[in-house]
Amino acid sequence: MIIKTNNLILIPCDVEILKEAIAGNENLTIKLGVSIAENWNKFGSAIFQYTIDKLAESEEECGWWIYFPIHVNDNKLIGGGGYKGRPTPEGTVEIGYEIAPQYRDRGFATEMAKGLVDNAFRDSRVKSVIAHTLAHENPSTRVLTKCGFVKTGEVNDPEDGPVWRWELKR
Repeated sequence: MIIKTNNLILIPCDVEILKEAIAGNENLTIKLGVSIAENWNKFGSAIFQYTIDKLAESEEECGWWIYFPIHVNDNKLIGGGGYKGRPTPEGTVEIGYEIAPQYRDRGFATEMAKGLVDNAFRDSRVKSVIAHTLAHENPSTRVLTKCGFVKTGEVNDPEDGPVWRWELKR
């Protein structure tokens, strides 16, 4: 389901869109009919293939992975984000997001996070939304605080080391 906010349209990525993202920005530009911000994706294309694999596992995964934020006025893809899978049996989903450098500090990460949270809570199975940030104050911690998240602790991530866990309950 497409998520609309004041300045963004969050496009849910299906297998077709993800394959074009893997093929490169030119292909993605044609597929989406938008221009693409410089340095819009710092994590590379491995996450796109991972998501394709997850979507192939189950129809229930559809809508619970990657979304591409399109800046409405500029008709430009300005980052990426979404969920890390469908709700757990306990009713938890995790969000993540990134915004291209030239679009940062303008409220778009907060707008995207709020859109993802609102969309998640439309599903009655979702009882809480979580997120993880580096274990120090940073722009992402400010985004989550603005969205009403509460820091619930610190965990050790195998790749990033200590990270803070954030949660927003229904």
